[in-house]
Amino acid sequence: MAEDPACPTDAPTIRVTTMPADANSYGDIFGGWLMGQMDMAAGLVAARHSAGRAVTIAVEGMQFLRPVSVGDEVSVFATLVKVGTTSMTIDVEAWRRDRHATQTSKVTQARFVFVAVDGAGRPRQAPPLARGA
Repeated sequence: MAEDPACPTDAPTIRVTTMPADANSYGDIFGGWLMGQMDMAAGLVAARHSAGRAVTIAVEGMQFLRPVSVGDEVSVFATLVKVGTTSMTIDVEAWRRDRHATQTSKVTQARFVFVAVDGAGRPRQAPPLARGA
């Protein structure tokens, strides 16, 4: 197995400790739970950028690299990488750390696409991506 790249050094968008309710009978965290955390992190970035409501329209390229266990700390990093007329593309990575260790490992990554919407759920203009961002 290839060695992990370095964990991002910026603050995570979301950090949470996994709990038994999030796992199967073997103590492995459900992939859907992890995807939900990633969607929440991407949603925070999209809502902040668009200054309002934004909805998920696609998830691209998700692959689970390593398992996550009960009690692990999961850090989710979300970065806005592209903005269209109404859409926002956000790269998301999830990293795990055993609660009593310092070593981290990437467990999954994906690209999330959101659309800014108005109060009636209709697409609305998203602000352009700032240069240098």
